[in-house]
Amino acid sequence: MALRVSFIPNKIPAFPGSDLRSHRVSMASTLHSPSIEVGDVRKPFSPPREVHAQVIHSMPREKIEIFDSLRDWAKNNILVHLKQVEKSWQPTDFLPDSASDGFHEQVKELRERCKEIPDEYFVVLVGDMITEEALPTYQTMINTLDGVRDETGASPSPWAIWTRAWTAEENRHGDLLNRYLYLSGRVDMRQIEKTIQYLIGSGMDPRTENNPYLGFIYTSFQERATFISHGNTARLAKEHGDLKLAQICGTIAADEKRHETAYTKIVEKLFEVDPDGTVLGLADMMKKKISMPAHLMYDGKDDDLFQHFSAVAQRLGVYTAKDYADILEFLVGRWEVEKLTGLSGEGRRAQDYVCGLPPRIRRLEERAQARKQGVSPVPFSWLFGREIML
Repeated sequence: MALRVSFIPNKIPAFPGSDLRSHRVSMASTLHSPSIEVGDVRKPFSPPREVHAQVIHSMPREKIEIFDSLRDWAKNNILVHLKQVEKSWQPTDFLPDSASDGFHEQVKELRERCKEIPDEYFVVLVGDMITEEALPTYQTMINTLDGVRDETGASPSPWAIWTRAWTAEENRHGDLLNRYLYLSGRVDMRQIEKTIQYLIGSGMDPRTENNPYLGFIYTSFQERATFISHGNTARLAKEHGDLKLAQICGTIAADEKRHETAYTKIVEKLFEVDPDGTVLGLADMMKKKISMPAHLMYDGKDDDLFQHFSAVAQRLGVYTAKDYADILEFLVGRWEVEKLTGLSGEGRRAQDYVCGLPPRIRRLEERAQARKQGVSPVPFSWLFGREIML
């Protein structure tokens, strides 16, 4: 989903310098939920990474009934945001035609268009592509959510249909960017392929607790973040003279915007039927911070690869801490969180916390930028070890 990039201080989008992991405000916080104690995660197939102690199945049984009752609503209001396969774009629509006699000339033209694009742009484009290519992890994550998972692998439930078809649409994104980068000749594809394998093997830790309230808040945030990120890579590609690459990134951004609309509609409906539970879930996710799906990224060499990639994205303006605050502000407005009434005391406190958070994030970001010191360049294996300024 390309759900994009946690900030400490250069991780995106969790806000720099923030210290908001106080006591948890969520419906899950009052439950006696089982947890998994995570020990040493160093494995030959996975990079060394911190994984939080994981809370699982935190949603009360009665909440599952809400999602059961919304099946017809989902069929009529969410599945409409999918596109028919026959009317959908495919990666080959944007790439040289390998069956054409002019294939080699088309590849040569592609390489000419992108040869003046700076290395730092390719760091961000590669990071975006790797994030998209870890799609199996994202479908797996959604299928952990109680009440909406695909129970059989081919369930006729509208929740399951959405997840499979959403995955199918998203699958094109990584395919298209991967092939473009391969043909460009600008990057070390073997190192990139290793990074993809590491990332899928490592999984992700969004801290959504098998809870669809938390899961759909997470995906709403992520899809908007991805829309912004791909939109900015499109803008930069155009500025660097590669109009075809700009079209590619812009087309992917349009998909992400459509998916954002679907996920935000789900959360909007949850605010309608269960405002207290939903605002508690929103506050919970924001207190934990939205960790990006590629936060366990590794290439076999750089333990801090995700932070370095995120720092370049921040510097180029592709995805920044300001974007994080803007997304939260947008969602709070979209869901009319300030107008919620009839909340419990805990719900009102969660409402006040969430509504006051965007300006706080911006203040923290301003302070972090003021304290920011010069950073030495870092080598990226994706670019044959060439050094990039963070």
